[in-house]
Amino acid sequence: MFASLTGKQAYFGETNSRGAAFAVEELNAAGGLLGRKVELLVEDTRSMPGEAATSAKKLLHRDHVVALVSGTASSPALEVAPLCQAAGIPLVAATATNPRVTEVGSFIFRACFADPFQGTVLARFAKDRLHARRVAIVIANGSAYSVGLAKYFRERFTADGGEIVAEPKYSEGEKDFRAQLTAIRAAKPDAVFASGDYLESALLCVQARALGLTMPIFGGDTWDATALVELGGKAVEGGYFTAHFSPEARDPAVQSFVARFEKRFGLKPDTGMSLGYDAVMLLADAIKRAGSTDGRAVRDALAATKDFAGVTGRITIDAQRNAAKSAAIFTVRGGKFVYLESVDPR
Repeated sequence: MFASLTGKQAYFGETNSRGAAFAVEELNAAGGLLGRKVELLVEDTRSMPGEAATSAKKLLHRDHVVALVSGTASSPALEVAPLCQAAGIPLVAATATNPRVTEVGSFIFRACFADPFQGTVLARFAKDRLHARRVAIVIANGSAYSVGLAKYFRERFTADGGEIVAEPKYSEGEKDFRAQLTAIRAAKPDAVFASGDYLESALLCVQARALGLTMPIFGGDTWDATALVELGGKAVEGGYFTAHFSPEARDPAVQSFVARFEKRFGLKPDTGMSLGYDAVMLLADAIKRAGSTDGRAVRDALAATKDFAGVTGRITIDAQRNAAKSAAIFTVRGGKFVYLESVDPR
């Protein structure tokens, strides 16, 4: 596994890798795979460009792993996908939602939903639940995730009759959003879609409220991080975002997973932990059905996955090697994430 264990995206790397480690613990407690214990090797990408490729090369060529899991966002996964494709080693992305990741080739899969679906869900939510007709999008230039998600939101929202009235951009890592927010205030949107990550979005919300902007602000699945509330405080209250998992879901399989996880770690699993768990279990299921760790055999078994009972939903791998599954909508209320509804693929 390569994951951002340090740096600005450390939250995702830490949670993804913890979920993956728990999956490996449970697999080994049940006897392992094909009569052998499973070993999880984790390399830190440090949230830095180029480090994901360096990490993957170590795992592929030094450690000779039989498969990789991506515990990072889309840009690092895009660095690694061509390496796995060339090596004939399956890669399952836990949280990389940009569609270009799986477009790299036949060995590349994902356990999360992809941005075309997520963008559609957010566009319909803005229109139907927020009753927004005019939306401003704030985009992190250089982030494949932010740029891609904004694109799919824009396409669906305008196709449904909505209007994008402003699209201010910023560079990743920026902390002062007053210029972008001034442009938004002049455009007078009904709502603001912040397609960047949780750190930048939290700061943007704080500065928006300080400037007197009161319209709803919403984001994608990267908002599903406790740091959003820790950093944003009251400014992110009433915000909305898409998510892959709810520990409150009534599915008995989800409740069993939550109980086991709490017993092991003393806390409820979040989305990143659950997706890391599902990514490993998807691979394990494919290896069992393949009866082999051969790359091509595992790839073919992954591609044939249908109705896999993941803790983040029932997963069928579609023709583009994406996970067809439902998305959840959450709001921030009283400093906590509150589940509102689930939306199925269509």
